[in-house]
Amino acid sequence: MTKPRLYHNPNCSKSRGALEILTERNVDIDVIEYLKTPLDEAALREIIDLIEDPPAELVRKDNHFKELGLNESDYTTTGGVVSLLAEHPKLMQRPIFVKDGHAVIGRPSERVEDLL
Repeated sequence: MTKPRLYHNPNCSKSRGALEILTERNVDIDVIEYLKTPLDEAALREIIDLIEDPPAELVRKDNHFKELGLNESDYTTTGGVVSLLAEHPKLMQRPIFVKDGHAVIGRPSERVEDLL
């Protein structure tokens, strides 16, 4: 069994909140700051396979998305989402908590508790 992982952005309040919940619960996790260590296509595909949400939910449709001139309808499939996030890791929804073959997008932060 692999150690639980939190794909984390310390600048994000939801990500900090999820980390706080896991720390308070004494969950031994690997914290991966995905902007410092971007995920490769295999890791992104793994996350998409493990979340119950549609692949498009992994993409942040924020100001950066709009500044890049992207169209939401182009990023609904696994392949489209993987390609986008491999090129623009800042657009990955965060945090992502992975444990025991399951993953959740921690928005709200309390969603990480679903895997505990």
